[in-house]
Amino acid sequence: METRTKLLVVDDDPALRQLLADYLNKHGYDTLLAPDASDLAARIIRFEPELIVLDRMMPGTDGAEACRTLRAQGEDIPIILLTARDEAVDRIIGLEAGADDYLGKPFDPRELLARIQAVLRRKRGASALNKDARVEFGGFVFDPVMRQLLRGDEVVKLTGGEINLLEALIRNPGKPLSREKLLTLARDDEAGERNDRAIDIAILRLRRAMEDDPKQPRWIQTVWGTGYRFSP
Repeated sequence: METRTKLLVVDDDPALRQLLADYLNKHGYDTLLAPDASDLAARIIRFEPELIVLDRMMPGTDGAEACRTLRAQGEDIPIILLTARDEAVDRIIGLEAGADDYLGKPFDPRELLARIQAVLRRKRGASALNKDARVEFGGFVFDPVMRQLLRGDEVVKLTGGEINLLEALIRNPGKPLSREKLLTLARDDEAGERNDRAIDIAILRLRRAMEDDPKQPRWIQTVWGTGYRFSP
């Protein structure tokens, strides 16, 4: 069965939310709806959308401010901001907040669909270009093709599951990742029954292999209440 791309539409207008959900689902997307941005980071972790359509003007948390907060937390998910007016000042506010694109209301759903497709193409294209690139940090080099971590000319001994976990962290630099998200990204088939405790143990082993002082880690940092973050 083909996996449908997940989208998150955040807008305080229930009629518009449902209209967009019906239209986007009809065109092959799996659309989750939210009436506000108050719990946006948690929704991203739980639903794992590939793109967010975010209204600029909403009660409570403003869409631009929500976008700015996500970017400050290291979240790089593509965001299309919906603005009440297609004016320069609204476009500037949205782009400065970290939005990937913007669309002024009212709009034709076909234009939103086209912009979603364009933003996703750019995002996936950039990811594909970097997929096989070696990553250097400190005295280390991570080689995703050879699936090795090198310290100078020496190969750091890691299990397949630890390599998977390290790659998941390296692919999301500066971004706090929950244990649930890491379990999904690492996809360690050798680990048997996977759980949060398994992630904690694997992180501990990575720190022992990589850090000068595992108790005060430089590269793999704990984000209290969330999970872990790779800090290059």
